[in-house]
Amino acid sequence: MKPVLPGLEILGFEKRADMPLPLYLATVSAGFPSPAEDYIDTRLDLNEHLVKHPAATFFVRVHGHSMTDAGIVPGDILVVDRAVEPRNGGIVIAALDGELTVKRLEKSRGRVLLVPENREFAPTEITPERGFEIWGVVTYVIHKAS
Repeated sequence: MKPVLPGLEILGFEKRADMPLPLYLATVSAGFPSPAEDYIDTRLDLNEHLVKHPAATFFVRVHGHSMTDAGIVPGDILVVDRAVEPRNGGIVIAALDGELTVKRLEKSRGRVLLVPENREFAPTEITPERGFEIWGVVTYVIHKAS
């Protein structure tokens, strides 16, 4: 059965062109900026920074509010890497009974749970009769500043 996407939109990775952007030597603080520190240190290519395994990487646009307390909100784009091993406490994209979801993976005392990061949603226990597959691990969240 092909998964349906009620809360996620899948986007493929394709590096079309190099677009190195300036990376400044100065760090950013919440205090007063120093104009003397705005020297360019090097150039940063976001493809190289965000995508470690191009053949195993895809992007997902978030729809829904189940992960808002983890800082993942509707409209965010998740960088998902299928080459990264899912770990306890990590955020994953999973197919559950034919539907894709983004949740925190929790393994404890022989149980596997998909845990939302919003008190309005309940965790889901993965049992043998459920169709379950982890599609990949969320490695970065691209979030538009308001």
